[in-house]
Amino acid sequence: MDFFDKIVLPQSAEHIQLLHYLMVLIQFLFLPFLSMVLVGTFLSLKYWKKGLREKNPLYVQFSHDVINALTISKSFGIVLGILPMLSSILIYAQLLHKSNSSVMVFLMMAFPLITLGLIFVYTFRYSFTFSDLFNLLKSASSLEPALKDRVDKFEFRSNNLARKSGITGLALLLVGSWYYISAISFAVFSEVWGKGSQLSVLFSFQTTLNFIQFLLLAFAITGSAILFVFFYWEDGKENLSDEYKKFIKKTALTITLPALILLPLVLLINILLLPKSALSGSVFSYSVIAVVLIFLSYHFLYALSRTSNVKMSGQLFFVVIFAALALIIKEQMAMSNSTQLHSAVLSKDFDKYLSELKGEGTTAVKARSGEEIYQIVCSSCHKFDEKLVGPPYNKVLTKYEGKMDQLVAYIRNPVKVDPAFPPMPNLALKLDEAKNIAQYIMDQHSKGAAPK
Repeated sequence: MDFFDKIVLPQSAEHIQLLHYLMVLIQFLFLPFLSMVLVGTFLSLKYWKKGLREKNPLYVQFSHDVINALTISKSFGIVLGILPMLSSILIYAQLLHKSNSSVMVFLMMAFPLITLGLIFVYTFRYSFTFSDLFNLLKSASSLEPALKDRVDKFEFRSNNLARKSGITGLALLLVGSWYYISAISFAVFSEVWGKGSQLSVLFSFQTTLNFIQFLLLAFAITGSAILFVFFYWEDGKENLSDEYKKFIKKTALTITLPALILLPLVLLINILLLPKSALSGSVFSYSVIAVVLIFLSYHFLYALSRTSNVKMSGQLFFVVIFAALALIIKEQMAMSNSTQLHSAVLSKDFDKYLSELKGEGTTAVKARSGEEIYQIVCSSCHKFDEKLVGPPYNKVLTKYEGKMDQLVAYIRNPVKVDPAFPPMPNLALKLDEAKNIAQYIMDQHSKGAAPK
């Protein structure tokens, strides 16, 4: 977006790497919280409606308890919900500066949707307080008939407000989550930035698959969190009947186990669909770690289902959370790998910006030799005799022998040529700079020796 391009400052290669680390931390705080609020609201609405319809106080009690436990408090909604979203927008604006991608549009759409969704969900949560108050008033034997009728009317309106707030909040969170997952998914596919419509990206197979992966992880986190809060945290909740404990345990296991069983399969398909430029040993390593942790969680799930030892809910919760962390790191590493070319351009802009701050002016930039430009900009993506992010120079420069003007024109306005490699970004080089680097790499190619 033009607004962010105007306010963003150039970043060095070290700062860009640091931003990726910060995104890991931010998403580790934000995504589990968003998961618990989203699925917690769904479960609360489901069992509240079912409890009222069947007049089952157990369902109603669970509806109240689960939304109170998983949303924690309004302060946490701001700290773990709204602030991480704002931070994500600012960091992606830095990482994707001048990228011409739709990522920032999706993030800007996700922010108000998730923010409004959280407001409605907390309205839904606190409306239960009025329901409890009305029930207490109705239970009073000395209540006059006229006053009892008024209490019934207020209770009906309160329940209606709660229902509408809960459904609206859930819908807003779902759509906002879709936009957010679309943004972080599309950021990995740098070769298609600026291509296709935003709708085609939103409803692409890759985005849909990533959203399914998010939902599966959300159900796994929420189910394990319910077990953790009710049975492990501070020695579990007190004054719970045996019937209620069995119901909570059964419900939590029912939503956790299927999600964790399907998650490795979706993760495998997700990895197979990643672009080659995003793959690396680290991406595979953290994917394997996530799968190992998921398989470890099966052990705790089996133990919880077969024994009465609910204290294993603590181990289950932490294993699922660390599996989520491994997946978040894997996603950021994939993005870092895929955007190496773009990061090289940003790093080059930073060098230029720094030279201007030092008072060296544009003359110093123009005076740089081809070797300097190669070392600062080109060497992060190209080598002469082996493939890196881009193809080896010795393979592609042959067709430019005796055609220096064409090589200079391509460097200044690159286009995608080989589908096996990501497109080369426009390096915004001046004509003299393009001539210098073109002459340098052609000279090295003619000598048949890569620079040291």
